[in-house]
Amino acid sequence: MTGALDGLRVLDLSRILAGPTATQLLGDFGADIIKVERPGLGDETRAWGPPFVEGVDGPTQESAYYLCANRNKRSIALDIATPEGAQKVRDLLATCDVLIENFKPGGLDKYGLSYADLKDAFPKLVYCSISGFGQTGPNREKPGYDLLAQAYGGIMSLTGEPEGEPMKTAVGIADVMTGMYASNAILAALRHRDNSGEGQQIDIALVDCQIAWLINEGTNYLTSKNIPTRRGNQHPNIVPYQVFQMADGHAVVAVGNDAQFGRFCTLIGREELANDPQYATNAARLVNRDALIATLSDTLAGLGRDWLISGMEANKIPGGPINRLDDVFESDQVAAREMKIAMPHASAATGSVDLIGNPVKFSKTPATYRRAPPICGADTDDILAELAATQKD
Repeated sequence: MTGALDGLRVLDLSRILAGPTATQLLGDFGADIIKVERPGLGDETRAWGPPFVEGVDGPTQESAYYLCANRNKRSIALDIATPEGAQKVRDLLATCDVLIENFKPGGLDKYGLSYADLKDAFPKLVYCSISGFGQTGPNREKPGYDLLAQAYGGIMSLTGEPEGEPMKTAVGIADVMTGMYASNAILAALRHRDNSGEGQQIDIALVDCQIAWLINEGTNYLTSKNIPTRRGNQHPNIVPYQVFQMADGHAVVAVGNDAQFGRFCTLIGREELANDPQYATNAARLVNRDALIATLSDTLAGLGRDWLISGMEANKIPGGPINRLDDVFESDQVAAREMKIAMPHASAATGSVDLIGNPVKFSKTPATYRRAPPICGADTDDILAELAATQKD
């Protein structure tokens, strides 16, 4: 089946998570991704385990971290620090639409592979540069790591319990969101190229992306100039919208409007709260948050989790359980939406590896899973043979 990006070729000089996330997404949509890796070492995340893929003779060198962002790619082992390796990159670019890299700003200059070095020879090339702080600004030389981006960009100051320490998210969300912004930007640049014949460089930074997805909290500050505080699982603008301790576990209550609040109060036998002027509107509930949450917490602590969840569902009140990952991946919903997939893998003792599926569901050009995350350099001979044939033609 033809993918939406069938015929598009991307030369991927990135590693770790942000760049590979972007190129995996493009690969799922049909693009041919050529992943350039250091001979004998490859992407650093190959060693970021355990867990590793379990082979016939024990753990392999293919980490789960590497698997998460590298399917639908072909791996070529090239040492771009050598003149020969750098030339091979330039040769490959003659067949590519996009180059993506995440070296420090200026890091590819010494190999003759910067955008300035390539733009005249490849005027239609879309060249995507990912870095920690961007190609400009006083911090351009600083390294780019997800934790540093979360810290510098403010999200950690908003995350965690009020009296606890600032908290990062459990996954590398600054990296992942940068990959999402990068893939979106690449598609926009390709649209421009197709209309104008002009390629361009995309300059995208982890910290910029993290600041962008401060979203409502960032705009709350810009509007009010009040510095937000950590609220744990509470919402800055909606009450009650958080986790509650039940008699036998935890549940999420996500009341989004006053009508839902009224139904919620009736469900838990506290109708008087919905009629109290201190709580009748969301604006009033925000002002009187502490008193309301204390009252609700006392009430909910004596109720069963499953009873509450069933009651909220029956009364069209948003809420639900807090699933562990085994609950998630064994659920009927995940099966129905194909969010857990298995792909053949030569190193796995079982012959396949389990991966997370693509969340985008096209009606005409669905995402496809054509290649498992490759072993380092596995496709070098095939790619070089294709290149030789192209040059001969």
